[in-house]
Amino acid sequence: MALGDLMVESRFSVSSMAYNPLEGFASSRNHVNGDDMMIMSSSSSINNSSNICDFPEGASSSYAAVMTTTSSMAYLPQTLVLCELRHDGFEESVPSGPSNSGLIAKWWPRDRMKTGCVALVLCLNISVDPPDIIKISPCARMECWIDPFSMIPQKALETIGRALTQQYERWQPRARYKISLDPTVEEVKKLCTTCRKYAKSERVLFHYNGHGVPKPTANGEIWLFNKSYTQYIPLPISELDSWLKTPSIYVFDCSSAGMIVNAFMELQDCTISTSGPSTRDCILLAACEAHECLPQSVEFPADMFTSCLTTPIKMALRWFCSRSLLHESFDYSLIDKIPGRQTDRKTLLGELNWIFTAVTDTIAWNVLPHDLFQRLFRQDLLVASLFRNYLLAERIMRSANCSPISYPPLPSTHQHHMWDTWDMAAEICLAQLPNLVEDPNAEFLPSPFFTEQLTAFEMWLDHGSEHKKPPEQLPIVLQVLLSHCHRFRALVLLGRYLDMGPWAVDLALSVGIFPYILKLLLTTTPELQQILVFVWTKILALDKACQVDLVKDGEQTYFIRFLDSVEAYPEQRAMAAFILAVIVDGHRRGQEACTEAGLIHVCLRQLQGSSPNEAQNEPLFLQWLCLCLGKLWEDFTEAQMTGLQLDAPAILAPLLLEPQPEVRAAAIFSLGTVLDIGFDTSRDGLVDESCNADEKIRDEVGIVKSLLSVVSDGSPLVRAEVAVALSRFAFGHNKQLKSVAAAYWKPQSNSVLTSLPSFVIKGSGSGHTTPTHYVPQGTVVSSTIAPSLRVGNESQLVVRDGRVSTSSPLATPGIMHRSPLSDDSSPHSDSGMLNDSVSNGGLNRTRPRPRPLDNALYLQCVLAMCTLAKDPSPRVASLGRRVLSIIGIEQVAAKSVKSGGGSVRPCESTSTPNPSLAGLARSSSWFELNGGHFPLTFRTPPVSPPIPSDLGMRRVCSLEFRPHLMNSPDSGLADPRLDSDGPSGVSEPSFLPQSTIYNWSCGHFSKPLLTAADDSEEIIARREEREKMALDHILKCQHSSVSKLHNQIASWDTKFETGTNAALLQPFLPVVIAADEKERIRVWNYEQATLLNSFDNHDYPDQGISRLYLVNELYESLLLVASKDGNIRIWKDYMSKGHQKLVTAFSSVQGNRPGARSVNTVVDWQQQSGYLFTSGGMSSIMAWDMDKEQLVNTIPSTSDCSISALSVSHVHGGHFGAGYVDGYIRLFDIRTPEMLVGAAQPHNQRVVGIGFQPGLEPSKIFSASQAGDIQFLDIRNLKHTCLTIDAHQGSLTAFAVHRHASLIASGSAKQVIKVFNMEGRQLGNIKYYPTFMAPKIGAVSCLTFHPYQVLLAAGASDACVSIYADEISPSR
Repeated sequence: MALGDLMVESRFSVSSMAYNPLEGFASSRNHVNGDDMMIMSSSSSINNSSNICDFPEGASSSYAAVMTTTSSMAYLPQTLVLCELRHDGFEESVPSGPSNSGLIAKWWPRDRMKTGCVALVLCLNISVDPPDIIKISPCARMECWIDPFSMIPQKALETIGRALTQQYERWQPRARYKISLDPTVEEVKKLCTTCRKYAKSERVLFHYNGHGVPKPTANGEIWLFNKSYTQYIPLPISELDSWLKTPSIYVFDCSSAGMIVNAFMELQDCTISTSGPSTRDCILLAACEAHECLPQSVEFPADMFTSCLTTPIKMALRWFCSRSLLHESFDYSLIDKIPGRQTDRKTLLGELNWIFTAVTDTIAWNVLPHDLFQRLFRQDLLVASLFRNYLLAERIMRSANCSPISYPPLPSTHQHHMWDTWDMAAEICLAQLPNLVEDPNAEFLPSPFFTEQLTAFEMWLDHGSEHKKPPEQLPIVLQVLLSHCHRFRALVLLGRYLDMGPWAVDLALSVGIFPYILKLLLTTTPELQQILVFVWTKILALDKACQVDLVKDGEQTYFIRFLDSVEAYPEQRAMAAFILAVIVDGHRRGQEACTEAGLIHVCLRQLQGSSPNEAQNEPLFLQWLCLCLGKLWEDFTEAQMTGLQLDAPAILAPLLLEPQPEVRAAAIFSLGTVLDIGFDTSRDGLVDESCNADEKIRDEVGIVKSLLSVVSDGSPLVRAEVAVALSRFAFGHNKQLKSVAAAYWKPQSNSVLTSLPSFVIKGSGSGHTTPTHYVPQGTVVSSTIAPSLRVGNESQLVVRDGRVSTSSPLATPGIMHRSPLSDDSSPHSDSGMLNDSVSNGGLNRTRPRPRPLDNALYLQCVLAMCTLAKDPSPRVASLGRRVLSIIGIEQVAAKSVKSGGGSVRPCESTSTPNPSLAGLARSSSWFELNGGHFPLTFRTPPVSPPIPSDLGMRRVCSLEFRPHLMNSPDSGLADPRLDSDGPSGVSEPSFLPQSTIYNWSCGHFSKPLLTAADDSEEIIARREEREKMALDHILKCQHSSVSKLHNQIASWDTKFETGTNAALLQPFLPVVIAADEKERIRVWNYEQATLLNSFDNHDYPDQGISRLYLVNELYESLLLVASKDGNIRIWKDYMSKGHQKLVTAFSSVQGNRPGARSVNTVVDWQQQSGYLFTSGGMSSIMAWDMDKEQLVNTIPSTSDCSISALSVSHVHGGHFGAGYVDGYIRLFDIRTPEMLVGAAQPHNQRVVGIGFQPGLEPSKIFSASQAGDIQFLDIRNLKHTCLTIDAHQGSLTAFAVHRHASLIASGSAKQVIKVFNMEGRQLGNIKYYPTFMAPKIGAVSCLTFHPYQVLLAAGASDACVSIYADEISPSR
């Protein structure tokens, strides 16, 4: 039965239509369809649907279907992106994952104490009263429920001794019991030494009954007898303590027993003052205070304290009956006839004992400090029983004006309200007792105690929280786990409680839940499996310390079976995968046990079965399958070899295309840990020579190729894992990589690797290197300068008869007969080896020693490392530099380089630039990125000595990489910047960059999974307020007629040295954001004229910022900053001074035209679809899904010209237009198969900006060129020009279209801004006036409209940002 079907009563959400047994557990997706929007009615529109005509024949039929007529309505996008866990402080914090602090060990000590021996000393001297005690008549006589005067004194003494032994054996049957009756000092000494000898390091219990001797002395002496019983002989507590030693527990049942406790405490204080803190473990229980005498009432036994400690149920019931309504009618003799056994919970006596245990545990846990509770109630079974019963003794004896005491002292508990609960349960049970005694076959009705307590616990779950008092019923829930009838409900409620947070898990562990939950894994009840997995998930998310206990008891098989079950839902199986990942995390025995149990086969079978049509294709499940595999074979050769034999890399590779970044990162982590770098401590030698080296080479090549395909992934979480994985590869192959890097940057113009091939994707349809990702299935071919490889319309290698054609540029002596790893005389240098480059993924896995291809792969890795070293994410860039340090490329200088200047390393060749690797490097070399101005200078190694040619891709011994060797004169290599905390040698991998995806992913299970993370009322109210404000302004924009727009309402000197590059108006606050050429961002309140914040986009600015956008503007908006080099950075808290945080960063342009020295990226953001469209240095357009953080589409173009302007539709998701440097306008819709909808060339010069007509049914698109003309084009037929405006004369530099109002604006370098309406009428002419009072503007560099108001912000080259409104300034 499904977990969700069983949890309805316990408020576990479940749907009959779609599985959601753990509400909020399934990964939520805020991304919606591009056309999904909130529709609000509006009475009019600027568009007239009657003007819409049929599409021309050339238009796409599918596009025509999409662009159907809709009513005129105002819209607000509902898409929400970049708000997942991975976006919360990725750059600032490093997650720690499950704790290693040992909370479970703290709450459940593995060295649990046991009382091994019990010494019973009875000093009764029956028939002789002690001289200092005056007894009343009649007085209490019963000892161990036996009347000593009912038989001769000696027999009575022996009978009482046996009875006391039997009473203690009920609590600890396995201990050794030694009894001494009316002993002498010598007999007690012998008894104590014998008990300590038997007990060894276990605890010894010393029970002293002094009812027949005088009270203890003020010095803490107890009284014994001489041999003839004519004198009382004192025994100091210090001597007794020296005989019993530690650990020990003392029970003193005598008058003035507090004297002994006081003396013992003085002894402890003296020991501490002379020899420091004591490690002695001694516990004392005393019947009364130092000034008190034992009760003598005849209604109680003389040994009331001992009776409470050893026969609590009998004593509690007799005491209760004497004070209840049953006092006169109840037959006390029935208490001795209660049917059943204490250990059988299905009987009356067993249930009473069970309830009593639950009540006393609850009182102790709620009153005592948790560490004291652990020591007294969880460490030793006998001690725990005595202290439970001691709480009863305090209650009963205080009613007789006697106060039991203990060491360590306990707070008072005799008036705790849980005693009322016990009284009620006792009364219900006693009411049945007469019938049960008369009729042995009568049915026993269980008490409603536990049902009621579970209901009370459930009520607390409905209303409690971390900040309220903890639920006092938690110990009762623990007791209920022992019952079959209540177990399931208790587990469900416990699961709800643990889900409230780590604090709840900590409290549950402090109660002592761990051994109970561990024992429940032995049950085979199917209905318990799912909730048990959930409970274990919550425990292990807090602390992984119990992995040893799970493996020791073989419980990993329980979770492996659950993982492989088909009945469980994927989300639940993801929990099982998480548990198994924690079990094997850094635990060699766990890795071995799980490997032997077939965990690798199970995980790979689940991954192979995952398909879009299968239910288990749940992202969280896939993610944890990968993480579990990665942790399983992390630095464990046997598991790695098993995975490789099962073709694990090929199974994991498709996951690199998954839409969820966490799944991609987890797959990379798993692939990276398969790479064996020689850190397996379980083996003495290196790689097993019996292994097939070619197969290992093939697998490594496949893994590295997969890693290279995601070097430019959109998520920094993914790229960070790529860097970590490449560091493992770099460590294992550092010698080859050093040689390739040295040869690549060798200053000789004829260096072999300066002409090594670039890689292109076959069938791109473009005449040059296609700027796309590497794809594992793609065919990568070798080439020199990419344009020379054009054959027809595709780039391909000319191959004849299995050899490279002599007409190919590859057929040169330097390429065909040399490599940086071998010289010309190498017997294995063969020109025919290159013909296998056209293979699966560009790498032939069947060649035994594919030497040149190996070097090409090494070069790809080096360039990939360089790409990571300049990543826009600071953390990823730091990891990339650490990877480079492993191969001897060291950062020796870091400085900010201004645009227009640059530095070239002396050893760098400045001749013909090398081609880039598509998807890896975006210019001729990684030093020349961003126009040749890379901000970091690196020291690279020279060419290493020739390496024996039979190495191929074989791993270099890890001992070859040592820091002191790299400083040797003959190598000249830079000492790598390894982690300062790491070891100086290479025996441990700690100095390599460490993965974070596992710890990041563990954080998911620490958060509440059973309750949906609903937006707070404050967030909902703020969104509703913003929606209302936006709609009001939209209606005003659509209805108002603007006559003039030249009223300057604010002017701000940004203090930018290079002028303003981009500006943005905040939609709901009077705030303007501006950025300059040096990527400095400033935020200004234009109503209060105050600077809110100022920060650098990154540390090494060079080309400036292209555009600014707001993401999620109806919520807590994020600031998207697009740099001209193609890097995208998104910030949150950007308006709080000094509190801005980088949410994510990536390079949006994956390639560049060969020979291009700079990238002038153009971008546009579409909130409806969650897509970011980018282009730069090429004619292709890239569509990035910001929810997936993935390049989802690359739209090719038949033009060889670069794109200079992009504009998206704010109505239809995936619909956008592009302007080109040759004056062309092309309209695209990625929702249609053809993508390209229409094209026209309305301009003769570079297109500066384009925009769609405002409204829900835009029928026009506007474009402006550098020549100064503005064209109004029919969106259904771009070749039809509706209107032309000659706004400027050859100097147009900026163009903007209002999102809702009928306004467009253009600016020129001649210090002029013009505003027009949709009919072409000029509404404003803002220009520079030389008069003293007139406003001044500089050469216009950027224009932007307010999203919902008639406001225009203009940035100029003189660093001023001006804001203009219509003649009547709008109210805000």
